[in-house]
Amino acid sequence: MAANVYASATDGGSDGDAARTRSGTGVQTAGATIDCPDVGAKLTSVPDQARSEVDKELALLDEQISKAYQQLSESAQEIQQDSGFAGNAIINPLKEKRAATLERITVAIERAGDRPEGLEALAACTVRESGNQAPAQGDGQGDGQGGDGGAQPGQEQGAGQGNNGGQAGNGPVAADFTDIKTVQPNVNSPRESGEASRGSFATSCGVNENGLFNSDNVIVAPGVSNGAHHFHDYVGNQANDAFASDQDLENAETSCVDQGDKSTYYWPVLRLQNGTQEQDADKPGGGIEGNAGEIVTPKEVTLDFVGNPRGKVTAMPRLLRIITGDAKSFVNGPANANASWSCTGFEDRQLKDKYPLCPQGSDVVRTFKFQSCWDGRNIDSANHRTHVAFTGADGSCPSGFRPIPQLVQRVVYDVDAPSLQDGGRTTPLFAVDSFPDQLHKPVTDHGDFINVFDEKLMKEMVDCINEGRECGVGAGEQPGEEPGEEPSQTPEAPQEEPTKTPEAPQEEPTKTPEAPQEQPTRTPDAPQNGNGGGDAGDDGGKPGDGGGEGDGGKGEASEPPADKPAPEPEPGDGSAAPGTTAPGTLATASPGGDAAGGAKDDEGDDGGDLAEGQAVGTATSAAATPEEPSLTEPQAVGQGGLADTGAQLWPAAAGAVLVIAGFVVLRRVRRS
Repeated sequence: MAANVYASATDGGSDGDAARTRSGTGVQTAGATIDCPDVGAKLTSVPDQARSEVDKELALLDEQISKAYQQLSESAQEIQQDSGFAGNAIINPLKEKRAATLERITVAIERAGDRPEGLEALAACTVRESGNQAPAQGDGQGDGQGGDGGAQPGQEQGAGQGNNGGQAGNGPVAADFTDIKTVQPNVNSPRESGEASRGSFATSCGVNENGLFNSDNVIVAPGVSNGAHHFHDYVGNQANDAFASDQDLENAETSCVDQGDKSTYYWPVLRLQNGTQEQDADKPGGGIEGNAGEIVTPKEVTLDFVGNPRGKVTAMPRLLRIITGDAKSFVNGPANANASWSCTGFEDRQLKDKYPLCPQGSDVVRTFKFQSCWDGRNIDSANHRTHVAFTGADGSCPSGFRPIPQLVQRVVYDVDAPSLQDGGRTTPLFAVDSFPDQLHKPVTDHGDFINVFDEKLMKEMVDCINEGRECGVGAGEQPGEEPGEEPSQTPEAPQEEPTKTPEAPQEEPTKTPEAPQEQPTRTPDAPQNGNGGGDAGDDGGKPGDGGGEGDGGKGEASEPPADKPAPEPEPGDGSAAPGTTAPGTLATASPGGDAAGGAKDDEGDDGGDLAEGQAVGTATSAAATPEEPSLTEPQAVGQGGLADTGAQLWPAAAGAVLVIAGFVVLRRVRRS
């Protein structure tokens, strides 16, 4: 299971002394949440002059809801004793605060344009049942208080699951999960027209190995610390926080392989509810908000831009902002929910409102398909939605919108299916971070993107997609290559040279220094056959690779290059040349991870198993590889046996006789 890294913390936002588990006694308030109208979704038109002030007030509304939910979750005893406590002490004061904030929003917009109507009606909130019903005592989930069957967070894996699930007591619950094998295939693609843009462009930006986290959201709440109330993973642009300006983003470093892509890609972190106290356990965005547990680093992240089934795409405008999914879908409803959950090997089955239970050997997958129609004018909008749109069922864009490359983002995690029968004690539950009132529901998952592609690279992307090619990092064509240009690797060389190997020992057996020059060793050529080493982020070198660069580090074999002679063994010395094995035999690795060829990684450590950079020259099965001659290699002759020794001495003796005979003939010719 791949789970590591700690969360960095943001400051400000919520009271720091309020961090504690959410489950209480008596009435379980984690079975309820606070439901307020989403004001931001209603503000489809805000003058540019008022946008900054309005964004800050909208962030304040979220802060007010978070604090009210926190108060609700801590007031179980009071609510049990007084049925009117929630309304009088929590909901009514919240309405008053929201009304004042909505009035400030109204004034800000009116100063720059027309007065918005109806905002005051959005002040009232309600307490709503969440469906996270508390289980009966003793059924295995525990009470989160460290009593019988319970444990405090940090004591052991799976500890501290509150009555309603989750390390902080506000979700997830068993009902949030479903077995992916019970889901029917449900992925359909629109039929393509003759004008479809069928190409794709890949960019690779890592998996957030840097541990770049914060609970900001520069799109929704610019200039507001902890504007998201949950932590995000960031890949690509390394300057993304609430205070990053457009210029900051353009001048920042990037984790992307192609430095022309400084775009920012971010999404809520995934956490294991395993009792671990992250470093944000008592910080805003973390434990204070009910986001508890160990942050899981993705195993893989793929970022692909694809075309439109009905026509050609146009370039994205620089600094275009897109949000897909809805972080408040649990209370808002699923209208804007868009993130999907699945498992590797089952990705034709997608879930929006459940986390998947994946079978052994299968990984959890989150997929985000971003909006791919643009209004042709704006890089953002007041509600961050109306400037972009999804295609219709037939793949066409709405009237007034034009197709742009669609970002398809895949995030893969190596996490095990949780043990639902005991509330995640044996194998912990997992969930995405969320606003506290959203209870970590999978339907609230979402992704964010800001386009900071170099304009030249964006043009290459558009041309590639419209011409039906596969381009980008890891695709058939690498960045910077001209259309139709062959990749820089040269797989032809190893295909030509091995054909010479059978002839070397037969032509001039007495000229041993020349044989290695004509005949390469068996395996240095194999990595050149289009697979000289894995790209960063690979799962490790594959058998026969020249050292895969992957999660486990870089593996490089100690073989000589193909263009240099390999030392030939002395006849009868019982050894084979480095990196070779006897015909028909299976090479084995030494206990330290060294294979017969002596693979080492860059640190000098022993090379790992086959998945982490196998030594060049080790066989992975008894069958010979297609490019290699089978029983004609001189390195394989001479294993120390009497028959093998004779097999080499007879040709040598015959050669000596021929040489002596030649001298005799030469002397006779001279005498005559």
